[in-house]
Amino acid sequence: MNRKQFSILIVLGVLVGGLGFYLSRKQKESYAPSSFQTGAKVIKDFPLNEIAHLRIKQATNEVNLVHAENWTVKERYGYPANFTEISDFLRKVWELKPVQDVEVGKSQYGRLQLVTPNESQGTNSGTLVEFKDAKEATVKSIILGKKAMKESQGGMFGGGGGEFPVGRYVLVPENPPRVWLVSETFSTIETKPEQWLSKDFFKVEKVKSVSVTFPDKATNNWSISRETESGEWKLADLKPEEKFENSKASSLNYALSSPSFNDVASPDLKPEESGMAASTVAKLETFEGFIYTVNISGKTNEENHYLKVNVQGSFPKDRTPGKDEKPEDKEKLDKEFKEKTEKLQEKLKNEQKFDKWTYLVSKWTVDALLKERKDFLAEKKDDAKKDSTAKPVDFGAPPFDTVPPEIKNLTPPPPTPTESKKAESAPEKKE
Repeated sequence: MNRKQFSILIVLGVLVGGLGFYLSRKQKESYAPSSFQTGAKVIKDFPLNEIAHLRIKQATNEVNLVHAENWTVKERYGYPANFTEISDFLRKVWELKPVQDVEVGKSQYGRLQLVTPNESQGTNSGTLVEFKDAKEATVKSIILGKKAMKESQGGMFGGGGGEFPVGRYVLVPENPPRVWLVSETFSTIETKPEQWLSKDFFKVEKVKSVSVTFPDKATNNWSISRETESGEWKLADLKPEEKFENSKASSLNYALSSPSFNDVASPDLKPEESGMAASTVAKLETFEGFIYTVNISGKTNEENHYLKVNVQGSFPKDRTPGKDEKPEDKEKLDKEFKEKTEKLQEKLKNEQKFDKWTYLVSKWTVDALLKERKDFLAEKKDDAKKDSTAKPVDFGAPPFDTVPPEIKNLTPPPPTPTESKKAESAPEKKE
């Protein structure tokens, strides 16, 4: 090999090594921002305080979150929306900064699921979010595309731990359109209306009594109460032959103490369609003066129940002073009484807002109220007694007349001469 050939090999080696280094750098999902990204935002001049309508669209589905006096979900008949979720999403979009610039042409949008969603795009389409003002004009928009995944390093015992999302590709369809990789995954941004509902709900506290009336069988009805918050439950109209088991009523301590709902029904839903025309009615009274009347339908096909609630309250207006109350304590106690009463009245006002809606709740939410009267009673034991006059069991002993003649005579026969001699020669047994 001459010097010229050797030089050519060296040059080729340097070129191959440089190309390999460049390709390896391109393949790595590095989140180190480039110089042109410093301080940049994905959406420039995002009008955070002007947004009054969010339109979120995926394929053929969409959800609209509209702000009038409050945020509401259009696809759920104007039911209040989850303000925390909406404000958190808007804030993230306003602050959103890229971690990597993605140089791709429009033909590659499908690979990153950044195609504008419509009926024909299928899995290649992304999630379009349009931000509109009070006049319904779209001021900004963004398409949320494919999630960027990273392989887990595995646990203590080795082996792959699977992939997990570390970011998401987004497209800002301004002029010119730009594709970015961001560190936010936006996993909760979907077109399910029930996901955006405000989950604030009524809350029953310090239960004093519970009465349940079933629509079909009066013998299933029951009423249980207690005298103090820590006292034992007592079943009304307990019969002499019945035994009430207090432990079986322990679930009433927390009945509807933190209820939740899965969805809301249309206000136009007829009682015959929801099953509320023949509902079970539960009435819960509390030590604080609240009265909750809850109507519960039968099960739906998905093991849920429709539920309506009516909340009333009666609170004392004046405080009764203690027998030995000192004058210096009166001002403090009166102030505490007033503050407590105001909180109860505010709670009543908030919970009465739920009266006009019909909710879809899970089975476990109302299970404690759907017990029947017999479910609180001790199981009856078998009181059948054995018949003391029963005849003894006949094992088939032969009748007396069939006994052989030789054993009928109980007198032993006289000893033979040989046996008499043996008896005389035998030594006398000492005591």
